[in-house]
Amino acid sequence: MFCKGDKIVYPIHGAGVIEKLERQEIDGAIQTMYVLRIPVVNLTIKIAANNAESLGVRPIYTKEEIMNIIQSVSHTPIDMPDNWNQRYKLNMERIKSGKLMEVAVVFRNLLLRERERGLSAAEKKMLTTAKQIILSELILANDTDRYQAEELLINMFNENIS
Repeated sequence: MFCKGDKIVYPIHGAGVIEKLERQEIDGAIQTMYVLRIPVVNLTIKIAANNAESLGVRPIYTKEEIMNIIQSVSHTPIDMPDNWNQRYKLNMERIKSGKLMEVAVVFRNLLLRERERGLSAAEKKMLTTAKQIILSELILANDTDRYQAEELLINMFNENIS
C-alpha cells in the first residue's frame, strides 16, 4: 500500500504524487482511495487502493534506472510494423502496460518515424503521450522542471539514435 507523498506511476497518464488517501463508499463497501496528482498534465485521479496493482500502478524509478532504460531502448533494434493499424495497436498496448521501457520504445520508434516519414495525427498524439509519460517520471525522479527533463530526454535519444 502506498502512502501520502509517495511518487507513483499510473499507466497512460504518467507519474504523480499521492496527495491524500480518502475513504469512499463504493457499491456498499468502504474503500481506500489514492488521490493522485499528475503535474505534467495537471490532472487529479482517484484510484482504489485495492485495484492499484492490477491497474499497473507502480513506484517511480530512480534517475539512474530511467537513464539505463532510455540507453537500453536507444540501443535495441527497431521492430515496427509498416501497417498503420498494427503499429498503432502495438504502440497503444505498450503505453497501456505502464512499463517505462515499453513507453520509451514507443517514443523512440515514433520519434524516428517522424524524422523519416512524418506521422499521422493519431501517431503525433501518441508520441506526445509517450513523451509526457516519460517526462513525468523524469521530473519527479530528478526533482526538476519540465524544460530540463525534456532537454535531458531529447539529448539522450539524439546521442544514441542519430
